[in-house]
Amino acid sequence: MTASKDCIAFIGGLLVPEGPRAGKPIKLAKFQKQFIRGALRKKTAVAVLSVGRGNGKSTLTAGIALSDLLGVSDQQPRREIIIAARTRDQAHIVYQYAAGLASSLPEETQELITYRRSPRLEIEYEGDGGGHIIRCIAADAKNALGSSPTLAILDERGHWNADKGDDLESALLSGLGKRGGRALIISTSAPDDQHSLSQWLDHPPEGTFTQEHRPPPGLPADDLDSILAANPGANSGIGSSPQWLQAQAQRAIARGGSALSAFRLYNRNERVSGERRDLLLTTDDWLDAEVSELPPREGGAVVGVDLGGSASMSAAALYWPNTGRLECIGAFPTNPSLADRGARDGVSGRYVEMQDRHELITMGDRVVPAGQFLTAIMEHLDGAPVTCFTADRYRQAEFEEAMTAAKLRVPVCWRGQGFKDGAEDVERFRKCVFDGEVQVTPSLLLRSAFSDAVTVSDVAGNAKLAKARATGRIDAAAAAILAVAEGDRRKARPMHKARQPVWA
Repeated sequence: MTASKDCIAFIGGLLVPEGPRAGKPIKLAKFQKQFIRGALRKKTAVAVLSVGRGNGKSTLTAGIALSDLLGVSDQQPRREIIIAARTRDQAHIVYQYAAGLASSLPEETQELITYRRSPRLEIEYEGDGGGHIIRCIAADAKNALGSSPTLAILDERGHWNADKGDDLESALLSGLGKRGGRALIISTSAPDDQHSLSQWLDHPPEGTFTQEHRPPPGLPADDLDSILAANPGANSGIGSSPQWLQAQAQRAIARGGSALSAFRLYNRNERVSGERRDLLLTTDDWLDAEVSELPPREGGAVVGVDLGGSASMSAAALYWPNTGRLECIGAFPTNPSLADRGARDGVSGRYVEMQDRHELITMGDRVVPAGQFLTAIMEHLDGAPVTCFTADRYRQAEFEEAMTAAKLRVPVCWRGQGFKDGAEDVERFRKCVFDGEVQVTPSLLLRSAFSDAVTVSDVAGNAKLAKARATGRIDAAAAAILAVAEGDRRKARPMHKARQPVWA
């Protein structure tokens, strides 16, 4: 038999240690067997599984670790298995699962197992030559110093501390090389595409097996098919039932805010931030603004412009306050290419897809020419009247030079990006979105921008726009905020009727 068959048969002979099925034999779901087969292939050095919460990740982790400890899936002498989790408490959960599963082993085998809870969480097996051990550690690189594991399991890798997590991952992978070991990364989705876990899934190097259960983006939180896509164990009696998950989704929708975003991250396994207090908008708030058919271009357009440099995107948002219509375009320089830029920013082929959807254009060499970009905006307007432009006063001189180059004579409203102007614009923008005064067709450019857009608050609670990650591109969101906020201010101003002249 192969290592994967032996491991599957071994786990199937164990008993469920807790829960409604406690004392019954473990029945691995199809997706769990698929992962074990892929993870234990000879050519696999790293195996990555991303699946929603409550799909038996801890049981699977503990079962594979126990299989390796007892020499079922690996026959190396003095085997060392490291299970790394975000904190010691989370590592203790996996430790408890492993100890619970081991309690169903034959008595002669159990007599050879020693459990230690202090100073470290360890399970040692003295059979088969002795010296075989499972160590459960917190995600800190110093905990893995001097180790040479045959198997490393990175539990909930998507939610480790960024710096310490990357350091520990590197330490474990380098340690595995000493003995030809393998790493298993098992987690719910990371909050964004830039995270190390997302990079493993999106750009797997040679020798990597990946298995991701994540629904397409933009679907309602209570869509049953997509819930089941993220929870493949639900129909196999693992974790929560489909009905319970759908009911939880509806409760999360009703509560909104952090409850809804947490459900999307953990239960739907989507790449959204679980910390929503500082997000500009939640995913669902923005999806409510998307419509299949835009209202007409009535009245004058307010055009928000965010000029970028060599690395940043230049973006423009066109907003018609009379109807709530919002359009947006972005621009990158041609060098480097959109594909290379997407790989560098950790968004894979997203920029190329935006270009195919006519939401993103390229111009210039290494910098988007500001004058040429303003000309492109006017071409996009196609003769529609413009009430005003609104832009960042920090780039005022450059913007005025660009208007001269483009031969434009349009009023400009200058806004700051600090707490004074920025906080007002953010609140006006949010208000308009919540009140249904912003309508836009599904735009990958704007979805991407808002997924990276957060707010930073001062001591008085004023919130200004900021990036969620260093390589995030929020220029389209900044332009939309400028345009919608200025449009809202102009709508609120009373229309004064001209007085008839009075002759003395």
